[in-house]
Amino acid sequence: MFRGFYTAASGMLAQQRRTEVLTNNMANANTPGFKADQTSLRAFPEMLLQRMGQQTVPTENGLNLPFNGEVGRLTTGVYMQETLPSFMQGDMKETGMNTDLALLDLNLPVNPDTGLRGSVFYAAAGIDGEPRYTRNGNFTIDGGGYLTTASGLYILDDAGERIQLSSDRFTVSEDGVITGEAGETARLGIMYAQNPESLRKEGDGLFAATEESVLENAYNAPNVQFKLQQGYLERSNVDASRTMTDMMTAYRSFEANQKVLQAYDRSMEKAANEIGRIG
Repeated sequence: MFRGFYTAASGMLAQQRRTEVLTNNMANANTPGFKADQTSLRAFPEMLLQRMGQQTVPTENGLNLPFNGEVGRLTTGVYMQETLPSFMQGDMKETGMNTDLALLDLNLPVNPDTGLRGSVFYAAAGIDGEPRYTRNGNFTIDGGGYLTTASGLYILDDAGERIQLSSDRFTVSEDGVITGEAGETARLGIMYAQNPESLRKEGDGLFAATEESVLENAYNAPNVQFKLQQGYLERSNVDASRTMTDMMTAYRSFEANQKVLQAYDRSMEKAANEIGRIG
């Protein structure tokens, strides 16, 4: 009886975590460059139930031998194994702002180990000095003339240096070359990740490299093709209608597990208070 109690409770916890992820996706449906998280649920190992008994052999003295009969399999619940972002290209939105830059995937090789395409990112300097990567091209110019993210992180060029401009009236070519009003030039730092799923997702649309992730200069990476579009933003790749449907499904699953748990609770109440009562 307690086993079923725990199974229903694990289902509720898994659906609650899934709902939280979907809610976060929906909240960022209008965040430029946001990559929706995908969840994967996994069942705990099943248990094989057997009953122990004795089998009588038809002999003169009635010999009894031990016997194990298979009862069936028992599932032991489910849990949310992991969340992984989807790096599918988001739609383009025209803004007309010089400081808005959209990164458009053209040809990105398929990783033979994962079967998934790689992804390209803007390079930025994190607060801790370590590089960060983002697809959010909603940039701005700070008081010192440096190109930054909307949250103030410095955007880096292909040499890993900050990009300083004389004004916000600059142009960006499709291959990432920035030309300022005073004639200064720089090239945006674009990095290519063969396995973007190995990146660690942080808040504010940022990703950090891990020991498993290898990023290389996208301009030198073989068979990697992309382009930049000035005056455009890459929108979030969240599918709002599908996310809403998934949220309803998760809610219904949570509700179904809740009813099962309540049924177990009532059964336990009867077992404790009514079974064995005299009079």
